Amino acid sequence: MKTVIKNTEDKMKKSVSHLETEFSEIRAGRANPAVLDKLRVDYYGTPTPINQVAAVSVAEARTLTIQPWDTSLLRAIEKAIQTSDIGINPQNDGKIIRMIFPPLTEDRRKEIVKEVAKMGEEAKVAVRSIRREAMEKLKAMKKSSEITEDDQKHGEKKIQDITDSNIKNIDSLTEKKQKQIMEI
Repeated sequence: MKTVIKNTEDKMKKSVSHLETEFSEIRAGRANPAVLDKLRVDYYGTPTPINQVAAVSVAEARTLTIQPWDTSLLRAIEKAIQTSDIGINPQNDGKIIRMIFPPLTEDRRKEIVKEVAKMGEEAKVAVRSIRREAMEKLKAMKKSSEITEDDQKHGEKKIQDITDSNIKNIDSLTEKKQKQIMEI
């Protein structure tokens, strides 16, 4: 029974950390190096993350600079950014690539807030699905006489407490991200 509870807790934590990762990749008007995390550049035949072939830094609040260690990669990095869904046109001066993030309009901010709410809801659905699986495992263990009815009730309560805690965490993360987007 303890393994069921531990596995459930681990899976739920992974769902929450996945949501945090998704939130960090959202472009919210400020320059954020995390928007480049999904991009890969062909580096000697190997798709490589940009942050492994270049120094990525925030020069100003709305400007991201990318300085490759090998200047022959400038074109490849520029192309990767242009073909991505970031929506920012990079400026290449021959040594550094600059990405200037335009300020977001009110309408765009509201769209992003809706996307954030949707991501939060999807994470909550994932957590509830994990809870359902764990509850079914406990019922199966009770049915096969591996645990007593009291153990099952105790396990279900513990799983529900873990679920409530993770849902609360997801709500606070979502609310925090939405405020951050609307403040800009």
